Amino acid sequence: MKSLFSKGIPLFGLILLISCGGNSKSQNTQNETVVENGKLPNPETSTPNSPEYKPAFSGQTRIEGIKTSTPYQVEAINSELGKPWGITNLPDGRFLITEKSGFMNIVSADGKTISKVEGFPKVDSRGQGGLLDVALDPDFNNSRMIFFSFSEPVSGGNHTAVGKGKLSADEKNIENPTVIFQATPTYCGRLHYGSRLVFDKDGNLFVSTGERSDLQTRAFAQKQDSYLGKVLKITKDGKPAPGNPNISGWKPEIYSTGHRNPQGMAMDEKGQLWEAEMGPRGGDELNLIQPGKNYGWGDVTYGIEYSGKKINNGTTQKAGTEQPVYYWYPSISMSGITFYTGNISEWKNNLFLGCLGGEKIIRLVINDNKVIGEEWLLEDKKDRIRDVLNGNDGNLYAVSDSGKLYKISKK
Repeated sequence: MKSLFSKGIPLFGLILLISCGGNSKSQNTQNETVVENGKLPNPETSTPNSPEYKPAFSGQTRIEGIKTSTPYQVEAINSELGKPWGITNLPDGRFLITEKSGFMNIVSADGKTISKVEGFPKVDSRGQGGLLDVALDPDFNNSRMIFFSFSEPVSGGNHTAVGKGKLSADEKNIENPTVIFQATPTYCGRLHYGSRLVFDKDGNLFVSTGERSDLQTRAFAQKQDSYLGKVLKITKDGKPAPGNPNISGWKPEIYSTGHRNPQGMAMDEKGQLWEAEMGPRGGDELNLIQPGKNYGWGDVTYGIEYSGKKINNGTTQKAGTEQPVYYWYPSISMSGITFYTGNISEWKNNLFLGCLGGEKIIRLVINDNKVIGEEWLLEDKKDRIRDVLNGNDGNLYAVSDSGKLYKISKK
């Protein structure tokens, strides 16, 4: 395959991953490498967590770097969002943004005004929990229905739940909030809720769930009578979606299995579902989700335990499990993801991933379902990017754990 440089795509410099050790190359060294090879190295320069692990195929990790040539600007148009988690656009271009403590904010298109939407069910906001993702009913203009995910506190602990409710005429409350799905079993923990929501073209809802992090719950990612560590597909009433995999022993809502903490899901221009999930130390994955497939967590990973111990004796490939399209080591801790269709032509149909520990946005160029280029953006902000949005106005937006709403637009 020709390098991206030979195709006229400018190339990107090396940036050290903030959360991991290692030495980045100098600008001079980087330029010499470009001259020698005709392409730019991947932006990651840190030592792998597990250097003995080898990718299953060429281009599965650390693909060549790219650099955006179009001038663009990054603005923090609001810095008072508290603890945002999910973001979407209302039809008129305003933003609807969840706040982990249990309410949503409506933010004007210019970021200057905020109003609160209340009336949601009680949430368990400890740790990684709270009011998490948000998605508008595809028929929102008529129904005014909002769907949301949250960590629901119940006797014995909590679980990921999905609710819906009608946005009141004055936009101050959610009317008749109803829980339509609960990802059981309930567990007394504070981590790995997953919780991303994506509607498909038929109006059915994909829901991602985490395996709740602890060793005693990890096995549930491989148990098909459990909703933990899954991508689910349900109707607007929380029932199994028509056409779901019909596999013996599988709960009927399960679409795919074997996931760790999938906080990113997005549909591409072909209607394919992509999912991003955090590994432990290394092994963060980008997956193309197919119905009825097993993505391996608990049995297969390119990561290692936080202690440094190998997982399942270092198994990275196993019959009956799917390989990630792409993976990272060390971890970049991605959360929300989106495909871009906006005003910067060279970004069209590229995938953007918000990174937490990595404190950046990653841009991936994907061709024929393979990653062919990687760029790191917003590293200078040193901010944990929680979610990204392909805006109605053709700009890219992001919310961060520091409470900021960023606008990334063409100059």
